[in-house]
Amino acid sequence: MDSKNQHPNSTREQLELNLGEQLNALISASHALNVRTAALFDPSLQPAAFLIVRCLLSNGPASATFLAESTAMDRSSVSRLVTQLKQLDYVKSETHPEDRRGVLISLTANGREKALEALKEKENEFYQRISTWEDSKLEAFIGMLNCFNGQDCED
Repeated sequence: MDSKNQHPNSTREQLELNLGEQLNALISASHALNVRTAALFDPSLQPAAFLIVRCLLSNGPASATFLAESTAMDRSSVSRLVTQLKQLDYVKSETHPEDRRGVLISLTANGREKALEALKEKENEFYQRISTWEDSKLEAFIGMLNCFNGQDCED
């Protein structure tokens, strides 16, 4: 009997371990890149402040509750960071147009411009990694990531 039949799951287990190692490497590298990008945005701020900026850039004006939920931060941390971002003219607060008791936080023109500049550096880092890939390899990678992220999976 060959080793495949004796230990049918050992190859699968090793593949899953290898996948875990690669995902850990990706998460670590992504975190480091996010910290560097945040420093490009404004080195005087904690990287968590840039999470708020990125959330506003992606979603538009938002409540502090939405920002806290979207960034996995507590409301007090979001409030403290928003205060710092306001002082530096990166965000502003306005009365919610539909609920006069609520407040919406949004990027200022300065905040949007600086965020886009910082993110360009991040894009360059990713572009360098895929720049030599053939289109078919890139399409396959995108398809596998879509499937892994629980989106459309095509066999």
